[in-house]
Amino acid sequence: MDPIEARRRLEELQADLDRSAATLTAEGAGTGSELSSMDQHPADAGTDLQDADRQVAVLEAISDQRRQVVEALTRLDGGTYGTCVDCGGRLPEERLDARPEAARCLTCQARVEGSR
Repeated sequence: MDPIEARRRLEELQADLDRSAATLTAEGAGTGSELSSMDQHPADAGTDLQDADRQVAVLEAISDQRRQVVEALTRLDGGTYGTCVDCGGRLPEERLDARPEAARCLTCQARVEGSR
């Protein structure tokens, strides 16, 4: 992928992630705060807790993807963008088109995900 295009896409993705995180945070994501002071059915407390957990998970996923984008920008600045951080092989254009923040080839990524 052309370095200028890669930078544009990565910076755009970073801005999108920042906007999403800001929106969720502004809406009180993960706080479990109630919209009303009226008593709720006990099952509502469970639903609220589940919603808060889901919101926290979404914020964590956004944070993780943002970290990957920042790391990709660092690799771009260092001249190693598009090279697998594990095996040193070139990442296919299709992979970078789908995931511009990708750090590993599919084989190495599968190995990392399999070891979790």
